[in-house]
Amino acid sequence: MIPFLSLKDLTALHAEEIHEVVCRVVDSGWYLQGKENDTFETNYAKYIGTGYCIGCANGLDALIWIFRAYIELGVMKPGDEVIVPANTYIATILAITENGLKPILVEPKLNTLEIDEDLIEEVITPRTKAIAIVHLYGRIAYTEKIGTLCKKYDLKLVEDCVQSHGCFYQDGRMTGNLGDAAGHSFYPGKNLGALGDGGAVTTNDKELAVAIRALANYGSQKKYVFKYTGRNSRLDEIQAAVLDVKLKYLKEDNAHRKMIGKYYIDHINNPHINFPDTFPEEQNVFHLFPVFCERRDELQAYLTKNGVGTVIHYPIPPHKQECYKQWNELAFPITEQIASQELSLPISPVLTIEEATYVVNVLNKWE
Repeated sequence: MIPFLSLKDLTALHAEEIHEVVCRVVDSGWYLQGKENDTFETNYAKYIGTGYCIGCANGLDALIWIFRAYIELGVMKPGDEVIVPANTYIATILAITENGLKPILVEPKLNTLEIDEDLIEEVITPRTKAIAIVHLYGRIAYTEKIGTLCKKYDLKLVEDCVQSHGCFYQDGRMTGNLGDAAGHSFYPGKNLGALGDGGAVTTNDKELAVAIRALANYGSQKKYVFKYTGRNSRLDEIQAAVLDVKLKYLKEDNAHRKMIGKYYIDHINNPHINFPDTFPEEQNVFHLFPVFCERRDELQAYLTKNGVGTVIHYPIPPHKQECYKQWNELAFPITEQIASQELSLPISPVLTIEEATYVVNVLNKWE
C-alpha cells in the first residue's frame, strides 16, 4: 500500500536531529516562551522575508489573531466584510466569523483553483476591509491585480499560507510576505510540519505584531497586566525546536515534491483525468497534487483497491456546511464542481519515484 502520506517516514528523514533537539528541550526544563521560540521566530521571519514572526498554537489561531488584532487596533469592526475564496478550507472562514466579520465568498478559477481576481471588484462595498487570499494546494494565489485592488480601495491583504511554505511570487517575494499579514500552519502533514500542532503570523507591521503577541498571551504585554481580553495560544518549545530543524531542509524537501509533481504531469495520460494549469516551478510547492475526474468516487475506490491512498480536498464546500446554514441555498458552481471532482494523489518528500511510477501506471490503466 502506498499511503497518501506517512508521517512516520516523513519524521524519519531528519530523525537524528529531531531526537537531539527534543531531548535538549526536555532536559532544559523550559517548555514555553523560551529560547527555542525566539530562535525559530527569528529564522522563520528571515526565511519568509518579514520583520516579525509570532508563534501560536495552530494555523486557525494565527488567522483569528490577525483579524482580532485589526479590530483591537480600530482598523476593522464587527460587521465589516472580508472577501475570501469560496473553495477554501473552512478554517479561513472560521477565523473571519469568529471575529464577528462577514465573509464574502468569491468563486475560484477552475484552471488555477485560486480566487478569481476578475470577480473581486464587483463585490467590494464601503464595508469591505480586507481580501483574504488562500494559496490552496501550495499554488500561488496572489496576483498583481489583487494587490492593485487593495491599494485602490485601501483594503488589508491577509494571506492564508497554511499550504504554501516556500512558495514564491514571480517577483521573488515569498508567500507570507505579499500582504499586510499572513497566517501559517505547522500541522504535521504540511510542507513544514511539527510533531503536533503549531502556527505563526508573519508581518512587517510592528504595531500589529505587538498586538497579536499580546492577544495570544491572554491579552498581556507585561506579566499580570492585561491590555486585551485575549486567549492562550502558544507554540511550545519542543515544536519550535523541531520546526527549526525542518526549516533547514524545506527547500530540499520542496524540490522533491516538485520532482514528483512534474513526473505526474508528464506521465499521467488518461482521458478521464484532468489537471489544473501548470504553474512556474517557484509558484507551486506541491503541498497537494490535485486531479479532477467526473467519476471521482469510482476512481478513488479503484486506487484504494490497487493500493494507492488518496484524500479529497474538500468534499463539502463551506457554503454547504451545516454550521453556515444561512449560505446553504447559495450557488457557487465552480466551487461545487471542484468539491465533486477533486482527488489528491500521494506526494511528499518521502514518496519515491518508483512509487510515483506505480501510481501513474495504475491511473493510466483505469477506464
